[in-house]
Amino acid sequence: MPTNTANKEASLLEKEQKRWERFFKTLNSGDFQFGHTSRQLVWKKNKATLWHYPAQTKKYDVPIFIVYSLFNQPTILDFAPGSSVLEGLVNRGYDVYLLDWGVAGYEDKNISIEDYVASYIKKAVQRALRHSSGEEISVVGYCLGGTLAAMYASIAEEPIKNLVTAAVPIDFSVTATVPENWAEAMLEGNMNLDRFIEVYGLVPPVYVEAMFRSITSPVYNTPYTLLLSRAHDQRFTEKWHRMNTWTKGHVPLTGGAFKQLNEDLFKGNKLVKGEFTIHGKKADLKNIKANLLAVSMKSDNLIPEEQSKPIMDAVSSKDKTFLRIEGGHVNLAMSGKFAGILDDWLSERSTK
Repeated sequence: MPTNTANKEASLLEKEQKRWERFFKTLNSGDFQFGHTSRQLVWKKNKATLWHYPAQTKKYDVPIFIVYSLFNQPTILDFAPGSSVLEGLVNRGYDVYLLDWGVAGYEDKNISIEDYVASYIKKAVQRALRHSSGEEISVVGYCLGGTLAAMYASIAEEPIKNLVTAAVPIDFSVTATVPENWAEAMLEGNMNLDRFIEVYGLVPPVYVEAMFRSITSPVYNTPYTLLLSRAHDQRFTEKWHRMNTWTKGHVPLTGGAFKQLNEDLFKGNKLVKGEFTIHGKKADLKNIKANLLAVSMKSDNLIPEEQSKPIMDAVSSKDKTFLRIEGGHVNLAMSGKFAGILDDWLSERSTK
């Protein structure tokens, strides 16, 4: 009996030792390299880059154009082999174009949301259409990138056949897309944004990182405690490491974009009201007639359904679908299932 007890204790000690070893090994490992899916650069403007991900075997004539958030890097869309949105789409026969905003510098501090829509998204879509020789295009927007995509679609002269918004803030009166203490300060006028932007020019990545660390539960909430508690699980530690690399890669937001986000959207809620303008042109969502898919996550701590769903009533699209699925805000991007969701809907709406 004492021998059995000693063996059990030795086994538990060995497991505990391996857990701590994997914990420290994960912390000390180098950053993961994202971007395994084959791509080519087709256009560049300032810090922004338009990437083309060619279909493995092309099945559809309508290419996909993806707009990701301004807050963080789009590498999460190519998270890992087997769980990559981009890989999943090209394997299903779609030509995909991704607008990568790059990393803004102090010299970019005055770039506004209007500028990003009119001078970047619009120009990049035009380039994607020329490069693909496509007659129409599908525009997919994720998080704040979806807000910009909807703005663009409302003023676009380019032939947008399909518009997809995923975990996208549309009605900013519902809840804040920033930490609660920021939200209260903004609404009560206690945050001196002009002084803040005058000093920094940009919203530093450390602020963005702090916000996203708080919303990436359950994968990343209380990150180091969670890693230690599950360090025995090699599959989990690899996923945690990838997530940690991505989170540390958040990018600054230009002062011009942050001011407009605060004044025109957060405070004024002008997009839903049809009052938002882009270089003098009204970005009224009722101008959108493209086929529409709006996706919301059931456990989204950042963008709840009530904030995304109003786009359904705002647009003039005859073909429109609202889809509410399991998962949180980041889960949709870091899993391959989003490619399947897009394919299920787009395959019937893309010329073969």
